[in-house]
Amino acid sequence: MAKSNRHLGKYVDPNTDFGWKFYFGREENKILLIEFLNSLFEGQKVISDLSYKAVEHDGDHQDMRRVVFDLLCKGSNGEYFIVEMQQLFQEFFKDRAVYYTSRLINKQLARGKKGNDYFLPEVYFIGILEFRMDGIKSALPVHEAESRYFYDVALCDKYTHEVFYDKLGYKMVSLPSFTKKPNELNSVMDQWLYLLKHLSTMDKLPYFLDKRIFGLIFEIGEIGKLTEEDLMSYEASLKHKRDAESVFNSALKAGRISGHAQGVIEGKIEGKIEGERKKAIETAINLKKMDISIEKISKATGLTIEEVEQL
Repeated sequence: MAKSNRHLGKYVDPNTDFGWKFYFGREENKILLIEFLNSLFEGQKVISDLSYKAVEHDGDHQDMRRVVFDLLCKGSNGEYFIVEMQQLFQEFFKDRAVYYTSRLINKQLARGKKGNDYFLPEVYFIGILEFRMDGIKSALPVHEAESRYFYDVALCDKYTHEVFYDKLGYKMVSLPSFTKKPNELNSVMDQWLYLLKHLSTMDKLPYFLDKRIFGLIFEIGEIGKLTEEDLMSYEASLKHKRDAESVFNSALKAGRISGHAQGVIEGKIEGKIEGERKKAIETAINLKKMDISIEKISKATGLTIEEVEQL
């Protein structure tokens, strides 16, 4: 087991690429994702089980943009969940969310299928955001009364406000806008959001979080329990997050976060992520040649088991 690193804190930060997939993207921990999604749906639907699907999808044509989801899951009733964790403000995030669901929906009907059978599964986009949904000012402090942290979006009739199509939904959470204190946590969703926002600074499971639901996170999330491979992946992911935040905040203070400047920053960050992914794939291919187990390769590279198997 890896030794504890004080500069990293006690628990893995879920708001890093490694941390998000560590807690929510591994088969052995999928109960955490099930519980989290159920807290967001608040009885609207109950998810009893889910399976992880390939997160990378090429376009139908060579000039179509490739889509890479953070997590893509299929529920036991055939519904799909795109689950994304977005660290930095993105000007066209709403466009991206709609594009992702559209691409997934488009894949559900077989090409060349005839007839009037357009039955589609339910598709939901879940976005956990480390910025506010109100634009550039998201990085600036606001009064709590002006802040909204949960968005539950559906296709509705503008006049009657009735849901027009109930098989497509977007649930967005803005963590900076969530400012509730422990005595204000009125739902399981509130407890989840508090945990996501503060876990990296905690040193034990607090009394106000339900141990039956959150005990597993505190059990598996101790940095001192990580394997050497996982610790290396986590440190790299944490460094990437801090570097990206530093670049963004420096540009913000200098008044350069707008228009072209923002696009350049986002482009650099996306380019770095793409480069890291290519390195992970190359590493996975080499490890497979060495007959390392799929599970170990997945943990060492951050790729899912399905992605490693397809290499």
